[in-house]
Amino acid sequence: MSLLNSLFNRGLLGAKCKTALKLAISRINLLRNKRQVQLKQMRKEIAQFLQTGQEAIARIRVEHVIREENFLAAYEILELFCEFILVRVPIIETQKECPWELQEAISSITFSAPRCSDLPELMHVRNLFAIKYGKEFVSAASELRPESNVNRSIIEKLSARAPRAETKLMTLLDIAKEHNLEWDPSVTEEELCKKHEDLLDGSRQVPLKAETTSLQCASTVSHDGPTTVLVPPEIKVQELNPPEVLDRPPKCQTSNALKSSCIPSKNEDIEEISVQSESRTQAESCDVLQIAQAAIASAERATAAARAAANLANLSLSSKTADSVPPQSGSKDHVPSSGERVKITKALWSYHEVEERRKS
Repeated sequence: MSLLNSLFNRGLLGAKCKTALKLAISRINLLRNKRQVQLKQMRKEIAQFLQTGQEAIARIRVEHVIREENFLAAYEILELFCEFILVRVPIIETQKECPWELQEAISSITFSAPRCSDLPELMHVRNLFAIKYGKEFVSAASELRPESNVNRSIIEKLSARAPRAETKLMTLLDIAKEHNLEWDPSVTEEELCKKHEDLLDGSRQVPLKAETTSLQCASTVSHDGPTTVLVPPEIKVQELNPPEVLDRPPKCQTSNALKSSCIPSKNEDIEEISVQSESRTQAESCDVLQIAQAAIASAERATAAARAAANLANLSLSSKTADSVPPQSGSKDHVPSSGERVKITKALWSYHEVEERRKS
């Protein structure tokens, strides 16, 4: 049973491979004729650009022309390989491994199938070879491993790299010669051979001259003593020296003074840091004191309001008790004294002040 299945699959694989190869050959012929017409039209347009002086556009369009020429050359090679495999299909069916004389043709078609979207039949042939020889054989050809025997011309023609400057110049000269144009290629040659700087490369360091970027220290001597001044390089040191200078210290003393004055010591840095920390602590303590004073003032206001409310409550209770108790026979109504009146008025005033503060 297994022998019958193998024979059936072998004949089916060979029939499918022949059909796909024949369709691929016919499609390659149609695409070749179509691309040749398009290529003639593109070369004519580039010749018009060269004639009108639009060399920048011609330099861009010539890349498309070179790509189309590469595809035409690749189609010719693929057509020869398809015809060669079509003749050797019976040998492929009888042998389990790929024959050494067919390795280059089969590997080249396997490599070209995903890169030639106009030829879907090559993709079908590639799948048939994957069934016959395994996925490892197909992946080796697609990834251009050392054991794969892909044709070098196919690799170069189907490459996605931009064409070289020499190729562009030769194609433009060929187009100008084909259309009998008197064209001077000096400007285009200079533009194509010019090396453009990579502005995105941040590894280069711009050299900085110490004379132009650094500040010079100039020492001026007055009656109070030598002082140091930072001066730009374009200003001369002699202009800063006052006319009243009578004695100048020696060069060695001035150089030592400049070094000691221009370069800050570690002790000065430590002192500056300590002064800054002290000023920060003082500012923080002032903020804390202000917050505490505001809290104390609010607490005093709250206590005053509580006292006024307590006094009013006591007064209202006393008045209610006095009204509820009936007057005894022979006794007179209670009349508040002058001291009690003063207390009542003070409590009322404090209560009104607290209410006004709350509202404000």
